[in-house]
Order: sequence, then structure tokens, then C-alpha cells
Amino acid sequence: MPELPDWIAKALPAQARHPGLAIATLGDAKTFGRGGFALTSPAFAAGDELDPCFTAKEEDAVAPPLEWTAPPPGSQELIVIVEDASSTSESPQCHWLVWGLAGQRGKLLEGETPPRAGKNAHGNSEWLLPDPPVGERRDYVFQLFATDLPLTLMPGASRDDVMTAIKGFVTGCAVLHAPFTGIEADDGFFDEDDDDFE
Repeated sequence: MPELPDWIAKALPAQARHPGLAIATLGDAKTFGRGGFALTSPAFAAGDELDPCFTAKEEDAVAPPLEWTAPPPGSQELIVIVEDASSTSESPQCHWLVWGLAGQRGKLLEGETPPRAGKNAHGNSEWLLPDPPVGERRDYVFQLFATDLPLTLMPGASRDDVMTAIKGFVTGCAVLHAPFTGIEADDGFFDEDDDDFE
């Protein structure tokens, strides 16, 4: 597989540099962080571990909250793609595919249902809960894209559908990285392998 381009590789730790990340195809040095465009979360800083409440280790887990600054002028819509950069396949596993977000400064609240959602790697339109084996670290890359045209895709579209629709129309892009290391189920945690739940 080709290497991740330098302009994005510099923004990610070595463990999160999967060459198949959507941003490697859709973004470039000109659009990355253009005009200060940035993606953050009130729940974790870049590089911080995800809280278990956003993973399969908690029964009522939900998607983490996200916030972003104003995209470049002329942006019509924002798209979020979250991928597991630890995947060994050519394309990283897609955990979340969201669009229909207004092309302006904004946020998604913790657990909020987005305007439009596409299929994750398991074929449903929800936040795919990170669930690495105990002791194994996985690196998740949250990618935000601003486009100069609105998407006309219907909910349930695939990652490839979305990428094809916005390629060449990206006005700005940003990333946020968070790892998660698999942990044992604990009191208050839910683990489908736990005999108590069988």
C-alpha cells in the first residue's frame, strides 16, 4: 500500500497513519486545516484515550461529542468519517459516516442522532462501538470534510458512495485522533463474553 501523504502524516501518530484513510484521498495540503478549520471534542483531547462510555465496554455507550470551527467560505455541508486506522486491510474499518451537517461552525452532542448517516463496517447506520481485544490498542481517526455543494445521497449510503460524491468538492478538512485499548469488563460494564449475560 502507498504511504500516507506527508501533510496528513505529520498530524497523526505513527500508529494512526493508515494510507487508506478517507482524508488521504479526499484532502490535500491546501485544504487541510484551511483557514483554521479544526475538529475537537469536549470529551477528549487529541491523542487522549476514548472513555469506555463511547465503546462496547459500556452497555449504554454512545457516539462521542464533536465540535468544529467555521469551515472555509463557500462551504455548503460538512461530513464526518470515523475510521479505525489500526485496520490491516486496504481500507480502514469505518465506524461512523455522517453528513447533512450545515456548512458552518457547529457541533454534535454526545449521543445525538445526526441529520444523515451512512453504513458503517457492520452495515448499519450507527456509531460502531470500538471493541478491541483486551490489551490491544486501536487508533480511531475522526475526519471532518467541508464541501462546496450539498450531498444528495439518501441515508444508508456507503463510505464509497460518500467519498465518490464529495471527491473534488472538498473546501477544507480536519482530523482528530483518539486511541482505545481493550479492557476487561468491570462492575457497571457490559461484556457480551461475560457468562453472567449468557
